[in-house]
Amino acid sequence: MHIIMAGLDHSLASVALREKFSFTKTAVADAVAEFARKPGVQGAVLLSTCNRTELYLSLEDDQNIAPDRLLCTAAGHPYEGYAFVIREDEEAVRHLMEVASGLRSRILGEDQILSQVKTAAEISRQAQACDSALATLFRTAVTCGKQVKTNGHLTGVATSAAHMAVKAAQARLGSLSGKKGLVIGNGEMGRLAAGLLRDAGCTVSVTLRSYHHGETVVPAGCSVISYDDRYQAMSGMDLVISATTSPHHTIYRQDFLNIPSAPGLLIDLAIPRDIEPSTGDLPDVTLLNVDDLGENLGADAETIQQAQETISEYMERFHQWRVYRESLPALEEVKAALRQRITAYLDADMDAGQAADVAIDKVVDLLAGGMTDGFTTQALQVCTAKIRSHTR
Repeated sequence: MHIIMAGLDHSLASVALREKFSFTKTAVADAVAEFARKPGVQGAVLLSTCNRTELYLSLEDDQNIAPDRLLCTAAGHPYEGYAFVIREDEEAVRHLMEVASGLRSRILGEDQILSQVKTAAEISRQAQACDSALATLFRTAVTCGKQVKTNGHLTGVATSAAHMAVKAAQARLGSLSGKKGLVIGNGEMGRLAAGLLRDAGCTVSVTLRSYHHGETVVPAGCSVISYDDRYQAMSGMDLVISATTSPHHTIYRQDFLNIPSAPGLLIDLAIPRDIEPSTGDLPDVTLLNVDDLGENLGADAETIQQAQETISEYMERFHQWRVYRESLPALEEVKAALRQRITAYLDADMDAGQAADVAIDKVVDLLAGGMTDGFTTQALQVCTAKIRSHTR
């Protein structure tokens, strides 16, 4: 088994480049299903967020497949040497652990990445594209990320792009108390942004495309407007935050020009971008995207080192699982050989206890004789403890 990944992220690729390789959940499912059908590919998981697009593949050992080329094909772009980074095996495993732990995020320790990693694996599983290796790897990475967050205290003042957006709004508008804001999008990020604006004293309206009683959640204290009425609602607003997963712009320059008393601050938290970029060229308009919000470093070197130690522990867990999995065929051969040899020592007149004693003695003797390199007192003690702790 061979694990390889290709990715681009905020550290190497601009928003304009990242949005070219942004996938909706439906597109992710279609892509991994297609990848998994290719000869030699045992599993595929595609992680697509505002900060990164990363394809993880589990391959047969003798396969040579370029994941960056697969990404270009799936995104509909010719392969032109984009800023993809290729990582293999241990390097790829560590990278995913760091991503899930928030160490690779633009905002260190961000809250959303864990659910995004978990969702990527779940989409692949539902598309029947996630083999046991990638399922175990992503499950271990999520558990690792939770442990880092529990023990590492990586989060700084801001823990998401929404937090950074509100900080940026405060820096440009001063106090948000008494200001009026519109949030386009009622997903996780939109709701978070709306709640943070409300907590800062802003009067907040949130757009909805449709309303389903008992299912649609709107942050308390926020009013609701129809998405179709968003341009009219912008008149008189001080700021707009757009955070949707729409493949189309939520704000077009030409439509924005027709708004009387248009807001002067627009913040785009989406990839691909919600707000037509040229809108930011208009007089008296400031348009910020996720990369303009800066980075929150938020943790010292000792904290980072503690996080890396936790990651190393979970990498070892995955390594042990991988070794065991790869040893299964050999274990079956051992069982078959032992069965053949032990049967010759057993007598039909033996009762169950006698047969068990003979079998145990011969199995231990045969295994000890065949495993001289790993035959130590410490190894035997570990084995004994494992046997005694085993329950049916």
